[in-house]
Amino acid sequence: MAAEEHALTAGDYIVHHLTHLSTGKPKGLVDFSVFNFDSIVFSSLIGMLGCFLMWKAARSVTSGVPGRFQAAVEILVEMVESQAKGIVHNANSRKLVAPLALTVFVWIFLLNAMDLLPVDLLPLIWQGVYGLTGHDTAHAYLRVVPTADLSITMGLSVGVLITCLVYNVKIKGVGGWVHELFAAPFGNHWALYPFNFAMQIVEFVAKTVSHGMRLFGNMYAGELIFLLIALLGGAFTLSLTGFALGALHIVAGTVWAIFHILIITLQAFVFMMLTLVYVGQAHDSH
Repeated sequence: MAAEEHALTAGDYIVHHLTHLSTGKPKGLVDFSVFNFDSIVFSSLIGMLGCFLMWKAARSVTSGVPGRFQAAVEILVEMVESQAKGIVHNANSRKLVAPLALTVFVWIFLLNAMDLLPVDLLPLIWQGVYGLTGHDTAHAYLRVVPTADLSITMGLSVGVLITCLVYNVKIKGVGGWVHELFAAPFGNHWALYPFNFAMQIVEFVAKTVSHGMRLFGNMYAGELIFLLIALLGGAFTLSLTGFALGALHIVAGTVWAIFHILIITLQAFVFMMLTLVYVGQAHDSH
């Protein structure tokens, strides 16, 4: 990075940007003793920003001609409510599910939108702050896109799983849900109970893992492409080739940022829709 005392190779630059500010290195695929502070802080701050924006929209509601911000929020709320009605047919459940889906969409959209910031902006600011403490800035790690962190996306998907389990028990009762675990999908026969239960567990695990992995994979890939585009700008020199690379950096960065707006919106929408689908399935009896 430009602010570091020693020049980094392209590989070093990418690895540095993909390293979390955390309590240490995980000792395996799952290590609950490691916390990624950057993901936790940015997720919390952006969550509070989302709550503030929704609160501000609710406070500014008028019966007359709405402003652009109010109109945009009303369109979003109506869209989410319409999707919830089409998937979750229990009106009482929708009182919680629809606001939950709206929260999921707004929060994930804002988390994804952090990818539109210049990749070196916040890391360079953090390096300056970190250097003031007397530490080596080479270890001033910071990742600013929480949804490019698998622990965040899997945490969100596990939250959806817990919501589904709660509604399974609430709608069907403990006995009804336990019976469904052993009687579906192959049939209510004692010889099929082990196979039914195994398939139910596989379904829950598969839906949860794919739910979180889909969001993580798309955002991680988008972040990586922004880093590769940033390397083009780092290759700028006072030469014909250097000017060509600099121009390509600007053009590619602009085009990808515009296209990425669609990606971050689509990923938030897909996560929200799958949340509604999974909660809706919890209301269905097999």
